[in-house]
Amino acid sequence: MDHQTFVNYKNYRYLKLILWMVLVAIGAYALHQPSFGAYGGTWLGYVLGSLSAAIVLLLLWFGIRKRQYNGIGQLKGWLSAHIYLGAALLVFATLHTGFQFGWNVHTLAYALLVLLVINGFYGVYAYLHFPRMITENLGDDSLQDLLNKIAELDRLARTHALQLPDDINAIVMKACQETKIGGNVLQQLTGRHPDCPTAAAVKVLREYGHDLKFGHPKLYRELYLIMLQKETLVARARRDVMLRSHLEVWLYLHVPLAVALLVALTAHVTAIFFYW
Repeated sequence: MDHQTFVNYKNYRYLKLILWMVLVAIGAYALHQPSFGAYGGTWLGYVLGSLSAAIVLLLLWFGIRKRQYNGIGQLKGWLSAHIYLGAALLVFATLHTGFQFGWNVHTLAYALLVLLVINGFYGVYAYLHFPRMITENLGDDSLQDLLNKIAELDRLARTHALQLPDDINAIVMKACQETKIGGNVLQQLTGRHPDCPTAAAVKVLREYGHDLKFGHPKLYRELYLIMLQKETLVARARRDVMLRSHLEVWLYLHVPLAVALLVALTAHVTAIFFYW
C-alpha cells in the first residue's frame, strides 16, 4: 500500500484539478490578443487578477485555520490544495501582469508573491525530506539522549585528564566547557563550528599519542577514545539542530512574506480601482 502524503493526496486529486485550471488560463491568454497588447487591464486580465487575489486570500485563510481542522486526512487534503493552488497562483498572477513590469506597487506585489511561492516550494521540500533525515541521524536516540551521553563522556574525560599532563588536561577541560551544540543562527543552519574545542582536542590527543611518558599510554588511549566518541555524538547533535532549523526556518520567512504580500496586494487593488 502506497504511503499517502499531502503531495499525492487522493491520487493527486488537487494537482489534476488545478492543472486543468492552469491549462484553461494559458489557453485563454493565448487566444485573447487585444489590438493594444495583452496586459492586466483587459477583461481577461481582471478575471485572472480577481482569481489570483481570491487564491491569495484563501491561502492566507488556510494558514490561520490549519490548526483547527479535524483529523489528519482533512489537514492533508487542505494542505495538498494549498500547495497546488500556490503553484498555480504563480501562473495566474504572471498572466495577469501581461508580462509588463515596472518600479511600482503592482510589480512589488508580484515580486512578493513570487518570493512567497518559492519559499513555499522550499517548505514542501523540507517536509518531504528532513523528517526522514532527522530519524536516520538520531536512530533510537533523541536530542536530549545525545546531550546526556555527551555530558557523561565529559565527566569521564575530565576524570581521565586530571591524571595526565597539564597541557592535555587543559585542552580536555576546554572541550568540556566550551563545546556548543547550537550556536548562532549561521551555525545552526550550517551545522559548522570551525573552531570546535572538541575537534581541536581530538586532533591534539592524536598528535600527542606517541609522546606520552611511561605509565600514561593506557590512560591516554582511554581518554582519546572517549573524546573521539564525544566528537561523533556532538556531530550528530549538531546535525539534528541543523536539520530542524532547515525544517522551521522557511516558516519564519513565509509568514512575514504573506503579510507583506497582503499589504502590497491591498495597495495594488486600491490603486487600480481608485487611481487607475
